Amino acid sequence: MLFYNLIINGYIAAIKIASHFNPKAKLWVEGRNGIIQRIQEAMKDNHQRVVWIHCASLGEFEQGRPVIEAIRSQYPTFKILLTFFSPSGFEVRKNYKGADYVFYLPADTPSNAHYFIAAAKPCVAIFIKYEFWFNFMKELRHNQIPIVIISAIFRQGHHFFGWYGFWFRKQLSSIDNFYVQNESSGEILRRNGITQVVVSGDTRFDRVKEVSSQDFSHPVVEAFANGFEVLIAGSTWPPDEALIMALMKKSPVNLRLLLAPHEVDEPRIDQLINDFGKGALRLSQANTENARDARILIIDNVGMLSQLYRYGHYAYIGGGFGVGTHNILEAATFGLPLFFGPNHQKFRETIDLIRLRGAFPVSTVSCFLSIFEKVASDRFIYQQAHQACLDYIARNTGATEIIMNGIKRYFQDS
Repeated sequence: MLFYNLIINGYIAAIKIASHFNPKAKLWVEGRNGIIQRIQEAMKDNHQRVVWIHCASLGEFEQGRPVIEAIRSQYPTFKILLTFFSPSGFEVRKNYKGADYVFYLPADTPSNAHYFIAAAKPCVAIFIKYEFWFNFMKELRHNQIPIVIISAIFRQGHHFFGWYGFWFRKQLSSIDNFYVQNESSGEILRRNGITQVVVSGDTRFDRVKEVSSQDFSHPVVEAFANGFEVLIAGSTWPPDEALIMALMKKSPVNLRLLLAPHEVDEPRIDQLINDFGKGALRLSQANTENARDARILIIDNVGMLSQLYRYGHYAYIGGGFGVGTHNILEAATFGLPLFFGPNHQKFRETIDLIRLRGAFPVSTVSCFLSIFEKVASDRFIYQQAHQACLDYIARNTGATEIIMNGIKRYFQDS
């Protein structure tokens, strides 16, 4: 534990230094100023039982959201405390109405863990996917508070399972329940002596299915898309946009582009407007009149993309020329044929949908142009991809129900 605490303190020192020149690091530090005192003050008069749910960032929040909302619906007398590690999650969802308290997670030091748990007094702690903070876990165990990990996924290469991972594996063994996304994750845990495992599936499927069934209308985007085929490019980075720009220069005028870059700061949006040139319009400056004349609509906010896929005919998902493809399920639930870059192998859904011919990896401009033209021009290929995506989502829903059935014992009156 001493070595772990040295790493945590080193990380805190490094991010404080980075906060002088990195906006996200600055938010991380400022958001945690006086955080323990603010949590103590907010929760001091609470007399109801508390469920603590922790997410790393926005993606994990969306993954855990079906469970959060199921808890809210089924156990309305419980208070929900939601914490985030990353500013990109907290800043977008700090006003989320599905939780009673929303905070940054204090840095994982022994004293922070002690005072946080003493203030919150959770009856159960639920961590989404792969957030493991060992001082908080130690304090939870000390107070005999159950720890549940949901939508977890493990690979043999994880540091838990290397020759140096004995201490980390020991920490995992003290977690009360793992609800994992796939059988291979369950097998890896069981092979390492961790047997409190249920293969529940991935709650993201439940979330995207729910989103697709919700009523939603955006008159400006509807005016933009009306009468045209629309390519929706989500969570893009510059290498992705190079391919998309080439397509828009070559494609017929009946193709329109709805572009939602991963970063939406002003310099980034200004650069995109300049790069795409005439016909590009940012959403914040659009109305139902000028949107009709635009060929490219750039989404300059965060949190709307998952609903906007309903206006598309095709989807390009960014990140595949970097560390890995971003969430493809938000587009797949609307049956959009999917395109993304070459770094997609770490995600089960990308592998599955490539095999099912609902998704098409691309590595160069010429490759993208060729494959896109083939999908767009051949009705059979398009319809096959469309149906493959819809069927894949439908087959993989149900994780939330399995998890809720498993954790209901933690909500029984004592």
